[in-house]
Amino acid sequence: MDQARLPWLVNIYALCFGGFLLLGGRLADHYGHRRVLLAGTAAFALASLGGGLAQDQAQLIAARAVQGVGAAVMAPAALAVLTLTQREGRERTRALGVYAAVSAVGGGAGVLVGGLLTEYAGWRWVMWVNLPMAVAALLLAAGSVPGGTVGGRRGRLDLVGAVLATAGVGLLILGVERTEQVGWGSAATAGTLAAAGLLLTGFVLWVRYGPMADPLIRLGLLRRRGVLGANLFMALLVGGQFGAFYFSTMHLQTVLGFNAAQAGLGFLPLTLCVVVGIQASSRLMRRGVPVRLLLVPAGLIGAAGFAWWAALGPAGSYLGDVLGPSMVAGLGIGFSFVPLTAAATGGLPPQEAGAASALLNSARQIGGAIGLAVLVAAATARTDHRLAAGASPAVAATQGYGLGYLLAAAFLLAASLAAATVLPGRRPAPAAEPGLERERTAEGARAAR
Repeated sequence: MDQARLPWLVNIYALCFGGFLLLGGRLADHYGHRRVLLAGTAAFALASLGGGLAQDQAQLIAARAVQGVGAAVMAPAALAVLTLTQREGRERTRALGVYAAVSAVGGGAGVLVGGLLTEYAGWRWVMWVNLPMAVAALLLAAGSVPGGTVGGRRGRLDLVGAVLATAGVGLLILGVERTEQVGWGSAATAGTLAAAGLLLTGFVLWVRYGPMADPLIRLGLLRRRGVLGANLFMALLVGGQFGAFYFSTMHLQTVLGFNAAQAGLGFLPLTLCVVVGIQASSRLMRRGVPVRLLLVPAGLIGAAGFAWWAALGPAGSYLGDVLGPSMVAGLGIGFSFVPLTAAATGGLPPQEAGAASALLNSARQIGGAIGLAVLVAAATARTDHRLAAGASPAVAATQGYGLGYLLAAAFLLAASLAAATVLPGRRPAPAAEPGLERERTAEGARAAR
């Protein structure tokens, strides 16, 4: 691929994944979580097959776009199924811990396996490796996830809201993602972000004053302190995390001289500490510790790890500059996942589980895109300034990365502040609406009759 189109392999996936999340969550609430989960997984699998078979740039970019749409449909449905089939309290907390731990291990393994596949088998296998996992997910979901919808189908889908939200979020992510190529001050960035703002404003006005009895997402959902606080924390956490991981990847390969596979191995201690943090927070939640008392220290621990990471130097080493701070940061990040998901989805009526899950995923995607762009812009400016002052490339690069890590620490401090001031101090009360298991029982009775 030519260098001008290469970023679209990342950007088009982020654009479609982030843009279609709210619609994907609402589709799951309307048409059944199992049905939508199966459809999203199948679309992702077929797109992975097509991407691996692509013969030109346009085909590969198109496959990545369909992957993003499939993931946007699949992700909120999967999380909604988990929250609806597990009873609120210890059972759901244990399930969320398993979910978060598998996600962390999958992410860490993806970094390592992606490097190994690219280096030794070819880039097409990065696509094809998704197929057996997707087939396994389809078989398991078809056999174990209850069918039907929660509370019955509730009128027409909000198509106007879906168009406004999808286009607005998509343009927001596109504008931020392209700043690395065109800059923050360019007319293209300003125009894209202005259009995104207009569309999202139109979406809010439509939801608030429009005729739809069942809009794409209720604004009242964000009035719940748990939902609002969890989404703020998620956006800030991922904004710092994505930027810090980017700097670590660049540092390992450009300064320390690691290849792709070695860089992947370098992330394994961090991944293990994320799993340790997940397990510790899950146990504390099962003992009744409120999410606010878990998320405040989680953000502080993550901030401490990133601040320590900022002390890296051009003559340093993996053991001296990376291992210790990455493990501390991993503990803080892992300690956040289960309380975040519990706060964002707990106590809600079952018919809003998909919307709440999609909202949390949207906060993750938007926060990650904006945070990465801001941190990379600041680090690049610092590096360019040091180069202009006569510093060596290694010195200039590490000082730029150091500033990026400090900003990542600031993001996590802000997340802790949001948790302390917005989140409620106690667990949300369970919603009174019937859960998915009750709906499955009723569906079975209807089938028997």
